[in-house]
Amino acid sequence: MVDQSTSLPRVRDFATWEPVLRLMLADDADRRAARPARVAGRVSRHGWSLAHRGPMTSSARAAVEQIQGALARGAVQEVAFRAECRPDGRTTLGLVWPCPSVEPAVGYPDLGVLLLADGALPGPWLRRPDPVPGAAPAPSADPKLLERTLRERLPDAVGATEEEITAAEARLGVALSEELKVLYRVTRCDWEEDFEAAVRAGEAVGCELSGLEDLRPVDAAARCPGWALGSRRAAGTAHGSPVQGLAGSPGWIGFGGNGGDEFAVDLTPGPAGHLGQVILVDHEQSLGAELVADSLTDFVLGRVRKERGGRHADHLPAVAEVGPGSGRPGSVRAAAHPALEVLSIDVPDGAPVTLAPVVGAPGLRTLTAARGALADPLEVAALAGLEFLELGAGEWRSLLDAGTVPRTLKAAAIGVRDQDHLPVVDLANEILALYGRPPVVQTLLDGDLGPVS
Repeated sequence: MVDQSTSLPRVRDFATWEPVLRLMLADDADRRAARPARVAGRVSRHGWSLAHRGPMTSSARAAVEQIQGALARGAVQEVAFRAECRPDGRTTLGLVWPCPSVEPAVGYPDLGVLLLADGALPGPWLRRPDPVPGAAPAPSADPKLLERTLRERLPDAVGATEEEITAAEARLGVALSEELKVLYRVTRCDWEEDFEAAVRAGEAVGCELSGLEDLRPVDAAARCPGWALGSRRAAGTAHGSPVQGLAGSPGWIGFGGNGGDEFAVDLTPGPAGHLGQVILVDHEQSLGAELVADSLTDFVLGRVRKERGGRHADHLPAVAEVGPGSGRPGSVRAAAHPALEVLSIDVPDGAPVTLAPVVGAPGLRTLTAARGALADPLEVAALAGLEFLELGAGEWRSLLDAGTVPRTLKAAAIGVRDQDHLPVVDLANEILALYGRPPVVQTLLDGDLGPVS
């Protein structure tokens, strides 16, 4: 869809963008070789992402800030763009406006990821904890010692009543560990009623302690990095791991923090863990957690682990890449495995590959294939459980023309490497229309940057 409105004249003025385009095209090899040159990027009111190799000089910053000022005056958060400059200097600039059907993402500078279902999350952020039959507290868990220690450190603290603790369990939908109950029997840690007492409680426990009413499970959805990254990840728990490799769990009860990360009592431990162990949920990570202490007693007494374990790591066979590069399988057949979830294919110097070996893979949910990597793009239709698909524009065209775009998809992306980029919005809108999603709006502007000097 091409937007012809004029409600934002400064942003829609080619002259506003000309300094940035000149900046990005200054050392472009295609333009110097008298070939069409293409650049792309994204500018928001508070940042930018530009394919610019040189330093951001004061003049370069001024060029970007000119666009940011126009966005602010027009009350627009950000604009993605892609431009094609022909050898004689005639240039077509496509501006792509914010859209609820698009997730802005690094790696997709001008368009982003197409969101085909409202609120959908990649599979790893929907994964629930595995059952933990027989899980028991660690030998170091000692509610009586924990209570004595806390009462010595907090002689004047006001604790929660049994009714309040029971109400918290009902709200959370889980039975709290005996150690966690002891903690709140000693101190309610009410920051609103007594800030200084809450600070003392945190110092006694060893973290910024949450109040009883603020206890909550670690929210998996809040840790999701979006589809561009999340679709390529897998969640799994290695044999012998103390912590399950999840994004969150109804049994990870956050009770405090360290100014950025969250401490939680783990009621759904891994196969080598203990019920009620203390884990650290890193705010810079989107999956997994680290074991900090075998029990809350250990945590309060400072007996924390020097060598922590349990952080999630992607591993084969759940995630596989086919193509050149260290550690990649040599073929789709080598990557095929019943546990395969994510398959990326890029064979820039080799023959296109067939998807036949992974047809019927029960957990395959993500496929990314570079332009020209698939011998027969229509084989994608045989992958029954795909939730994310990235293909080149030509491959998407084949699926659309054949009416075989998988209806299981929750998100999608169009690879536009080394081809005419501007028509990709029309292609994206065809895909969005299949799922009843709002179309992307693009403004096309014509200008003249003149020939290379």
